[in-house]
Amino acid sequence: MDALVPDDLWAVISPLLPPGPEKLKGGRPRASDRSALAGIILVLRTGMQWKHVPGNALGCSGKTSWRRLGEWQAAGVWANLHRVLLEQLQDANALNWSRAALDSASVPAKKGGAATGPNPTDRGKPGTKRHLVVDADGTPLGLTLTGANCHDSRMLAATLDAVPGLRTGRRGRPRRRPDKLHADKAYDHRRCRQECRARSIMPRIARRGVESSRHLGRHRWIVERTLAWIARIRRLAIRYERRADLHLAFTTLACALICRKQAKRFCP
Repeated sequence: MDALVPDDLWAVISPLLPPGPEKLKGGRPRASDRSALAGIILVLRTGMQWKHVPGNALGCSGKTSWRRLGEWQAAGVWANLHRVLLEQLQDANALNWSRAALDSASVPAKKGGAATGPNPTDRGKPGTKRHLVVDADGTPLGLTLTGANCHDSRMLAATLDAVPGLRTGRRGRPRRRPDKLHADKAYDHRRCRQECRARSIMPRIARRGVESSRHLGRHRWIVERTLAWIARIRRLAIRYERRADLHLAFTTLACALICRKQAKRFCP
């Protein structure tokens, strides 16, 4: 279990978990939250089915881990975990707000469900699109999910607004806006530039028919790398969850784990 939920990760997430229900007399004892989290991370990393989670080894069945995944998503645990880990990077001056990059990636959604749509790049099969904004070092800042048929430009404002406010240790509002935003030609609309400026962000959006594609990825490759990191996680290579909240929970947890890796990289 320690390999799946090391002590440093548990120290961050345990204060964020809601208290369990009062235990009635009789019956089996409630599975520990740490065991349930180990089952969730095991499924996320390996992509195994919930019924194959080794309950005897972890001390928690796959069904219990699945139930806690949804309960903690409803309680905002995964979003809070992502925010706390971002604040740790912020405190260590390891978040680069000088520029950010925005892009999206689609994955198949074989079982359908909410936040899916026909993927125009996959013969109209059901798919989900992840919209992600990262800082200049590729740390995920904000995430939204839509159907695969949603145009990227429609989600620029919502994805920027998904960045949580981070305490800076100084007086004033928590920081949540980068100085500049780099995006590709899919966002080349007047509306997108206005949405950036309304949030005091300088848009750096490639122009269709004007700028050469040869140098367009000089600053934007960083978000494509982070999207590739997420897609490499087995449970997220394909969307298996019918429920959009569970898929969002898994994706937010993946972003939080990437933030934890970034902390080890920049804060040894």
